[in-house]
Amino acid sequence: MKTRIAIWAVTGAIVVAFWAIYFMTTHQNLGAGGFGRVIVCLTCPIALEGHHPQSFYFVLVVNAATYGSVGFVVESVRRRYPVRSIWNWLHPRLKAAPLRPTFSRRALP
Repeated sequence: MKTRIAIWAVTGAIVVAFWAIYFMTTHQNLGAGGFGRVIVCLTCPIALEGHHPQSFYFVLVVNAATYGSVGFVVESVRRRYPVRSIWNWLHPRLKAAPLRPTFSRRALP
């Protein structure tokens, strides 16, 4: 479980790095609204505090901690309630009829 939470935290850091590279290369300002601003706020929640200047490393650590916290909750729930395959649910109900031979049992001439 520790490895999975670490993967969540690293994913959060990668998201921040992606947004930093994106904004450095495109020089775009997302403005106060719009679809791009929504995506940034969903993937990097610290962006909601955009009216205060924040360093890249601070945002990196906070987003990694946020993703790690979300990962902890998701993995705890996943461990508590394991996902059951749909096949396991359907399998007892899908008992196939025994195959019948298509040829006659009498001796062939």
